[in-house]
Amino acid sequence: MIQETLPKVYNPHEVEAKWYKYWEENNYFRAKIERGKRPFTIVIPPPNITGSLHMGHALNNTLQDIVIRKHRMQGDPTLWLPGTDHAGIATQNVVERQLAQEGLTRQDIGRQEFIIRTWKWKEQYGNRIIDQLKRLGASCDWSRERFTMDESYSKAVRRDFVQLYHEGLIYRDKYIVNWCPRCFTALADIEVEYKEQEGNLYYVKYMVKDSNDYITVATTRPETILGDTAVAVHPEDARYKDYVGQTVILPILGREIPVIADDYVSPEFGTGALKVTPAHDPHDFEIGQRHDLERVSVFTPEGRMNKEAGPYNGMDRYEARKAIIKDLEERGLLVKVEPMTHSVGHCYRCDTTTEPYLSTQWFMLMQPFVGPAIKAVEEGLISFTPAQWTKTYFDWMYNIRDWCISRQIWWGHQIPAWYCKDCDEIIVAEEVPSRCTKCDSTNLEQESDVLDTWFSSALWPFATLGWPEETDDLKYFYPTSLLVTSHDIIFFWVARMIMMGLHFMHDIPFSDVYIHALVRDEFGRKMSKSRGNVIDPLDIIEEFGTDALRFTLSSMATPGRDIFLSRERIEGYRNFANKLWNASRFVLMNLSDFTENLAADLTKLEASGELGKLGKLTREADEFTRADLELADRWILSRLNRITMQVDDAIEARNFAEASRLIYDFLWSDFADWYIELAKPRLYQKEDLRTRLLAQSLLVNVLDHTLRLLHPFMPFITEEIWQRITTISGSMIRESIVVAPWPKANTAMIDAAAESDMGLIQSVTSSIRSIKSVLGIALTRPVKVLLNTPDENKRDVLNRDSSYIKELAWVENLVIGANITKPEHSAVDVEQGIEIFMPLEGLVDIEEERRRLEKELAKTEADAEKSRRKLANPQFLEKAAPQVVDKEKAKLAEFDDKIAKLKRQLESL
Repeated sequence: MIQETLPKVYNPHEVEAKWYKYWEENNYFRAKIERGKRPFTIVIPPPNITGSLHMGHALNNTLQDIVIRKHRMQGDPTLWLPGTDHAGIATQNVVERQLAQEGLTRQDIGRQEFIIRTWKWKEQYGNRIIDQLKRLGASCDWSRERFTMDESYSKAVRRDFVQLYHEGLIYRDKYIVNWCPRCFTALADIEVEYKEQEGNLYYVKYMVKDSNDYITVATTRPETILGDTAVAVHPEDARYKDYVGQTVILPILGREIPVIADDYVSPEFGTGALKVTPAHDPHDFEIGQRHDLERVSVFTPEGRMNKEAGPYNGMDRYEARKAIIKDLEERGLLVKVEPMTHSVGHCYRCDTTTEPYLSTQWFMLMQPFVGPAIKAVEEGLISFTPAQWTKTYFDWMYNIRDWCISRQIWWGHQIPAWYCKDCDEIIVAEEVPSRCTKCDSTNLEQESDVLDTWFSSALWPFATLGWPEETDDLKYFYPTSLLVTSHDIIFFWVARMIMMGLHFMHDIPFSDVYIHALVRDEFGRKMSKSRGNVIDPLDIIEEFGTDALRFTLSSMATPGRDIFLSRERIEGYRNFANKLWNASRFVLMNLSDFTENLAADLTKLEASGELGKLGKLTREADEFTRADLELADRWILSRLNRITMQVDDAIEARNFAEASRLIYDFLWSDFADWYIELAKPRLYQKEDLRTRLLAQSLLVNVLDHTLRLLHPFMPFITEEIWQRITTISGSMIRESIVVAPWPKANTAMIDAAAESDMGLIQSVTSSIRSIKSVLGIALTRPVKVLLNTPDENKRDVLNRDSSYIKELAWVENLVIGANITKPEHSAVDVEQGIEIFMPLEGLVDIEEERRRLEKELAKTEADAEKSRRKLANPQFLEKAAPQVVDKEKAKLAEFDDKIAKLKRQLESL
């Protein structure tokens, strides 16, 4: 059977669409339950339905896909379960913006119509991110795709809430919450993002009743003075001892409030006197509980002042702040104003400044879940990579507070609680109740709040597999194997999944958590639209192809180090794809007679008894007989099996950068630059068909093995090439590389002596080529070279395989000896104790070449000095990201190496 060759130029767009369609049509991603075999399972971190593929998604899903594809090729029952999150606040904001364009609000159309419109939006736009993941090559089992508000998942959420409520782990209470005046909802503590902002510290007089004395209180938020119900001091603060129990007059409003003593107050902070606003500060709320203080709320849910604010009723909070400062100043109550920088909370969704706000909310007790979740990690049932994130997990666990799980929005899981309008009974049930369980009334009203999105997401590893039903999928694929996610949702999601998995499934949800890096721009800055430094993965895919993007991300995914991404890096890995394509094309172009020669040779070899030996060459490279192989063959097979082991180890250690580097170096350097070149003489000669067949067999086997090793990283190009080479031998035919066997290393093929000998040949060859390059001598110009070494073993290697040096360095006259004297006007180099002399007579104009080298040396020394000064600059070392510093150090090392070579050649002249 004659193989197809490859087009001259690789076109990723033609290849990618074709093969993804083929994979889906043939159900290669669909997981099967195989009793007796241990499955490998990943649940995808569900992207929001409002989302569009960004570099964080691209990195996260590329790394997941690498691991999934490897396990699938290893023959494991492999499930990568996909899905999307309903993203309550984010999705509601999108639909509300659509309504605003029509001049409407959600209140105008009502809850039911708003939910209908949101579902319509979801059906129209919610699958964009899924289509984009497919473009990335994600090999998810799309037949099992889930959505956090589909019918069976919603049933799981209701079961979760109802069970926890009846176990006494969910309660309803008034408490200070983080309130977003833009989204009109409460936020959990970890949904508030704190930013440093410039502000002021205002010192205000609180006059003591019936006295000219006053207590000075400092505050950053004068508008909350209107809600003060006490002034607190430390009980041992001598300055205020006589004031405790007295009354002060609230500025502006004139309300009388007590002076109380409380251990929470720090005498060293500010004036040592604290204004207590129980309705607008969580610490003040607790002080208020201890002292039975009134809770006066002065804000509306929209962030405006209410009637309790007196003359400021109806004002925006910041407008009121200005008015109050002006009034305090006019009344002589403003002592001073000091500028300061302080941390201010913002909504993680819309970036609005949040308000501590007193409201009735639903909470989940967290302490009962903490112990088992900590124990699971401490005992090694769950491990974090990099390990540094374990401390982050523990820090949060040991300082956990009850979780506010209710949200005042409409899109989401409406809390399954009903209030009896006649007796105030609360009925919590999975199904809609028909009457009150206490008074039998039918006058019931459902809670209007919905559950926090993270409440439903916490069930993801088992609800997606069918819980609360005991499905076959749940029994077989849970617990899952690996979670790949980013550090910013360790609290939001990872910790809560561990808690819920242990509580409901009595087992961990996953055994390994890999925390991937952040993707930044090439200077280490966070990507943002305002900076204009966002690199859109879809644009990159369009320009360079999916495989180039995937391999770029994997090659930079070193555990614990952020990725500094640049188009230059992506272009470099696009060139790697082209290198693979061209190398494969060369191999295929030189196999036109491969099958015919194999058939003819098998007939001849059968009589000689060597049939078994050569017949295996087309099947497994591991089974070659060493007697058939020359040094280059033994070397390439040794290198192939060594990197196969190393790639396996690197992927298992989640060091994707190391695995990528190993494959890159092998394919680009060992295979394409060296082995293919060394195989050419055997391919091009026609006399010895057996030798040609051996070279062809090795090229095919090494390429097949390497393609399978590379496939999880670059799935599209490897499938395209692999499909061509599978026509070579019937024993290698598979439907797809997706289900081809993962390469296994044969340690018997690892040959340290061959690698050492070949390393010597490579060093000498590279040195000769480098001399030619430095001196401006064309690589293809034949030269004479003398190699001098007292080491007899090295001379034997050089003599035995001198043809390699002659072939690859274009040496027409190679002299090897132990006592060779350097000829006059010779270029000189030393590699592995071997002196290398290249006589230059007739090759270059000595004087002209000296001038050229001196000029180039001066320029290179100037560049090196500039780089050296940069690295000596403390400001550069302090401000630049580690990767930028490393890049500069590597550049200096290159300059220094070039300087040494130039000086060496100048001396030789």
